[in-house]
Amino acid sequence: MATEDEIEDGPGAAYQVFLNMEAVLDNLKLLDYDREYCKQLHHKPISRHYFAMATNSGEQFHAFGCLASWLVRMGGKDMEEPQEYDDPNAIVSGILDAVRSLGHSIDFPPSKLKSGSGPQVVYVLLKLSEEALQVRRFVFDKPRYPTDAGEDHVDVIEDESESAVKTLDDQGGVADEFSDDDFIEDEDNVPDVDGLAKMAAAASAAAGGSQGDAVLKPEVILESNTDSTEWMLEVERVQPQLKVVLRAEGKDWRVHLDSMHQYQKAIGDCYGQVQQQLKRMEEDIGRSLEKLGSREKYLNSQVEGALRELRAAQDRLAEARERYKQASGGINDRGRQLQEISEELERVKSEMEERGNSMTDGSPLMRIKKALQRLKNELKEMDIRAGVLQHILLQTKLREKTLRGAMATEEAGYLF
Repeated sequence: MATEDEIEDGPGAAYQVFLNMEAVLDNLKLLDYDREYCKQLHHKPISRHYFAMATNSGEQFHAFGCLASWLVRMGGKDMEEPQEYDDPNAIVSGILDAVRSLGHSIDFPPSKLKSGSGPQVVYVLLKLSEEALQVRRFVFDKPRYPTDAGEDHVDVIEDESESAVKTLDDQGGVADEFSDDDFIEDEDNVPDVDGLAKMAAAASAAAGGSQGDAVLKPEVILESNTDSTEWMLEVERVQPQLKVVLRAEGKDWRVHLDSMHQYQKAIGDCYGQVQQQLKRMEEDIGRSLEKLGSREKYLNSQVEGALRELRAAQDRLAEARERYKQASGGINDRGRQLQEISEELERVKSEMEERGNSMTDGSPLMRIKKALQRLKNELKEMDIRAGVLQHILLQTKLREKTLRGAMATEEAGYLF
């Protein structure tokens, strides 16, 4: 079933992107992008359908950004060339703004350009390249068709050959004498048709103007003077050299079909022998499997008692391992306790050694004696200071008494 888009746009709409890409490449060549973009900016040239098909989205998007920025600059706008690690959204936004500023409408989402390929990418490049050509004022000239004076001469020769063929058909038909086997022969006997045509053209050119005019403008009706019998003998003589060989191409479906038929025939020829060999192999394998099965049953019956003993031994081994794990767990706990006790014992021993050393050492007693001597000296000094203070205090009291007696005498004298 065809979709609505295919019905509206036609069956060739899917290939329009390739045509647009070829137009973009033609515009780039007119802009001399090989020299100004590839060589000067050190970029790789793009292929014919590079942006039409998705191959490597990251590489294609970077190439699209660089090429679009170059076309924008060629169109007279300012835009820096994007780097490989720039934000894709910013790159796409800048390119679409440049396209809108040139007066073109954008009717697709910006995310379509992030893939680096597709109809939208080709559309943007096509519009930018056309705008760059308009800025450069490039205009296509009208096509000029070359005029050749020998065209009428060629037409006359072709008409003569057609009339000769018609004459042969009227006389009995040469084509009926060719069979299908005549078209498949050795390629060495095939004449070079292009070479014969070139030789005929050269001969006609060397004939000169008068002869050419005679051919182009015959004065009388051309009639054949050759005898039909001699003509047929000549045809039979050159018939082996006129055979056409059809060269089959490797991509032709007929070649593949013939190959398939050949392979099918070869497989059919080998199938009988291979089938017999496979049957013999199947029988041998079946007998071998039966022998292996019977031998396996015999071995199982022979070693059944040993297997039971092995299972019992494995059970006992598992129980012994479990008991060993439990015992090793208790040993680990006791080992930790022993370590703690040993540490405590070492600490007590060190304290006892310190105390023993302090008891046998006389340095503390000497320090005590020195301290007592210092105390005695300090006491003597204190006694001396106390005596001095008492003497000073006594003198002070005597002075006070003397002053009081003098003052009392003076007061008594005033009273009298």
